[in-house]
Amino acid sequence: MDKTTIIEKITAFLNGIGIPVREGTLPDDTFLPGIRLEHGGLVYDPARMTYPGDLLHEAGHIAVMKPSQRQTCFADAGPEMGEEIAAQAWSYAAAIACGIEPEVVFHDHGYKGGGTHAASLYREGHWPGVPLLAWMGLTGMPEVEGPMAHPKFPEMKAWMRTAEDPSAANLAAS
Repeated sequence: MDKTTIIEKITAFLNGIGIPVREGTLPDDTFLPGIRLEHGGLVYDPARMTYPGDLLHEAGHIAVMKPSQRQTCFADAGPEMGEEIAAQAWSYAAAIACGIEPEVVFHDHGYKGGGTHAASLYREGHWPGVPLLAWMGLTGMPEVEGPMAHPKFPEMKAWMRTAEDPSAANLAAS
């Protein structure tokens, strides 16, 4: 699949789930080449973007961050490691939903050289980050039964975190 088709699939998906994406001109100093988080959305510069799958990973950060932080985020998703791991799991599920190979997101030049290994972990049913997505109410837990089990990852209940504190929301629902 060529780069243009991948970008079209990803941007259509993201715009469809409520993460606005637009093309624009960006400086050279973005966190990932040619992509910048801007107030709950993404701007990408096709002339500077190296890996279009990085759009899904950056969108994953927007999707899993607290709703109150989305409109104020700019350039960097922040240092929260739990959200980083959740964004990785989210981007795997999003790649499947977009109909692109997970290796487009988990490429060899990302994830400190471990992108292909990360993709294989998800393919083999090892789900780092999925418990966080389940806690956020976005998917089910594959290894449990009952209401918390459905839908089974990589299927998603929702694509965007809606609760500031999922613990409180989960208690209220039970």
